[in-house]
Amino acid sequence: MTPTAGSSQASPSQTLSRGIRALEILAEAQQPLTIAELADAMGVHRSVAYRILRTLEDHSLLVRDDGGRVQPGPGLAVLARGVARSLQTAALPELTQLANALTMSTFVAVWDHEDCVTLVTVDPRHTGATVVQHPGSRHPISAGAPGIAIQSAFSEPEWNALAPGIPYRAEAAEARRRGFAASHDEVIAGVSSLAVPVRVPGGRPAALGVVYIRAAQDPEEVAAALVAGAARIEGQLG
Repeated sequence: MTPTAGSSQASPSQTLSRGIRALEILAEAQQPLTIAELADAMGVHRSVAYRILRTLEDHSLLVRDDGGRVQPGPGLAVLARGVARSLQTAALPELTQLANALTMSTFVAVWDHEDCVTLVTVDPRHTGATVVQHPGSRHPISAGAPGIAIQSAFSEPEWNALAPGIPYRAEAAEARRRGFAASHDEVIAGVSSLAVPVRVPGGRPAALGVVYIRAAQDPEEVAAALVAGAARIEGQLG
């Protein structure tokens, strides 16, 4: 049935959805893809994929190399720059200071439906092994310290009303009491994380966190530095 002008729910755009899916596949791919490979991943005929790619290419959202393989284009960087712009601007100096003081990879993650998505990350200077948390990487909000920290910004009844399909973890109640969240081996095998909530005026909370394999510092001291950093970010956000 064709929706009328008064319909409460519009029909989604299949072409737009396919274009977004193509960008998601390319962002997750470890190397450039052929058009045939991308079409297979999208589950569409090659001719359909080609038409979508031409449009995305016109907007510099993807590029093709000399061999015709497709990869994300510079236009995506322009779009990403505007995502949570004020949070990125406020967080970057703090992330840089914390990364170098703690010699750990630091990051800000934001809540996106059932996932946590890394918004911005900074690795320490002049160190050996660090754990890189790439911007755009995502994992379920039900796993890892960032998700626990985000949940801890709410009481259990508040969370259940806001996100009824996502259980409130017992660790979130503990993090709410302690002021920080901790996890080990939940998102990446062998990797630990500490995180604290960042309250964003008018928006969903984010999380400020670190990831590491072995901590040289007392986790309580690292958590205290994160809490202070989050407070400064919140101060910048107003």
